[in-house]
Amino acid sequence: MILEKNFSNLKIILIEPNGPLNVGSVARLCSNFEVDELRIVSPKCNIFSLEAKKMALKGQKFIEHCKIFDNLEKAIFDCDLVLASCGRIEVSKDSFYESSEDIFNWTLSFKKINNFAIIFGREDRGLTNSELLLANKTFYIPTSQKNPSLNLSHAVSIVLYELNKSSKKKFNKELEVFNLASSKQIHDSFVEIEEMLLEVGYLLKHTSRSKISKFKNYILRANTSMHEITILRGIVHQIKWFLNNSKNN
Repeated sequence: MILEKNFSNLKIILIEPNGPLNVGSVARLCSNFEVDELRIVSPKCNIFSLEAKKMALKGQKFIEHCKIFDNLEKAIFDCDLVLASCGRIEVSKDSFYESSEDIFNWTLSFKKINNFAIIFGREDRGLTNSELLLANKTFYIPTSQKNPSLNLSHAVSIVLYELNKSSKKKFNKELEVFNLASSKQIHDSFVEIEEMLLEVGYLLKHTSRSKISKFKNYILRANTSMHEITILRGIVHQIKWFLNNSKNN
């Protein structure tokens, strides 16, 4: 069967862009590929400048209606699925990346995803490890090992083109209902887990972030469902209730 997909629910998120020309180019691409919305986290340039608007051409509406956030968590609060683009494919042995083609084929095999976002990092240093862990999946664009870095707007153009191309492919399996735990659900769960493990003494403050990131990476890799993350949170809540009541007795 051929999947009829469009980008009516896709949010493109830029982290701290420092070039108005790049912002304008991305806005133009959003128009080219009928993206739903452009979101920007802590811009380091004037995204409403004449330079940006001239570069955007018919995409100026994406600049005019762009939503600006002061952190990434707020920018993805309403998204069921969050993907992150990463130019570094060997950050650590615990990191797990997939090719953009594999990720998009997987994404488009679902019947419906209400809102999904693709995050792009800073022009000079990409996304931090903690930001990458806010995504359900992280993908890379294969480039030369000698010069792997892509211009921001070029990366966005490749991603949107590949996503559009993938939407025209035939899939032999039945369409699945999207039931993955959202990045917000996973993030909120691990805030509670970290607090609990610090309280019982399993984690130490100066090493907690590193250890909890490894656990979180495992959960993301496992394609954890909404039901499974709800069970995990229920276990954490019950343990915290028991600990609090034990102190009172």
